[in-house]
Amino acid sequence: MGVRQMPFFTNENAAEVLEENLKTLEAESNLLKALAHPIRLAIVKGLMKEEGCNVSEMQQCLNIPQSTLSQHLAKLREADILSSERNGLERNYYVVDEQAEKIVKVLSRLKLDK
Repeated sequence: MGVRQMPFFTNENAAEVLEENLKTLEAESNLLKALAHPIRLAIVKGLMKEEGCNVSEMQQCLNIPQSTLSQHLAKLREADILSSERNGLERNYYVVDEQAEKIVKVLSRLKLDK
């Protein structure tokens, strides 16, 4: 059985619909959690514009300690938003999650600074 549209609050089968879609909702929530930090959002935005950056380049741009950057990169890799490739002694990072890219593009178009 395919995933049904989720009619929130108005369907007599709402509990059943929610249960059927719980994995999807959890995946969406985890994606948003991974992006929900200013540094991680900056990393993803930066890598969308400049593919294949290494830690040194990102650290210089973000002006944060290498250990802090590594923690944020680890969270983004764990969420399967980023991937990396070894290039000699360096590791270059890439955004590989299309849904994350779409979310960041939508956020970039919003005027949230009031």
